[in-house]
Amino acid sequence: MYSIFVTLDIEPEYIDRFKEVSLGDAQGAVRDEPGCFTFAINQDEEIPTRFYLYEVYRDEAAFQEHLETPHFKEWLAAANPIFAGPRSKVIMNTVFPSDAGLEKQKPGLLDW
Repeated sequence: MYSIFVTLDIEPEYIDRFKEVSLGDAQGAVRDEPGCFTFAINQDEEIPTRFYLYEVYRDEAAFQEHLETPHFKEWLAAANPIFAGPRSKVIMNTVFPSDAGLEKQKPGLLDW
């Protein structure tokens, strides 16, 4: 599986707005994209303006498809103006859970 870890900082007055628009992108990804297996949004406890996104896709092609979805484009348009600096991204390959394990977990992601 293809995974990414994104670190980004948000202007302090837009933290709630960022959470709101990011939730829409995350939910759209796991609900509407068969190739998205994980989309986690985490907020730094010590630096509340810093967020971490952890996303897992079947492969890079599935990630590239994510970048063309309406929910991602809506997220980017809303989030771009409130970033407080550049984003960083680390590209990884998953080790655990296994690819088969992630495939089996996919239906459970939709039980919000």
